Amino acid sequence: MKAILSAALVLGLCGLAVAQGEKANPVGTWKCEYDIGGQKRTSTLTVKKDGDKLAGTMSWPDQKEEKLKDVKLKDRTLTFSAVRKFMGNEIPIDYKLTIDGDKLKGKGAAEVGGEKREFDIEGKREKKDK
Repeated sequence: MKAILSAALVLGLCGLAVAQGEKANPVGTWKCEYDIGGQKRTSTLTVKKDGDKLAGTMSWPDQKEEKLKDVKLKDRTLTFSAVRKFMGNEIPIDYKLTIDGDKLKGKGAAEVGGEKREFDIEGKREKKDK
């Protein structure tokens, strides 16, 4: 009986270690929400595989399909930048997001008026129709 319990414990711990070491899969369409200046905002992040690299776009209600730059995935952390065009200004935003299954959470950071400003962002992966 002890041998069975020991084997189950070892297999369980090995499974947990493998699950924690797995890379996240960022590919898909993500509906994101964030808050700036007390106002709720939304965006859509689309990540695709381009050969062995990641690529994609970010869209906002008033700006469509801005190409992502420097898209990288390390473990569960997705980083990239996108340029937000707003009221005649171009504002580069750097994103650092942690992926957990079909959810992501992290920060966006932009330099506005010489001052770096950060905001929290969360998203959910859209389910594909079968």
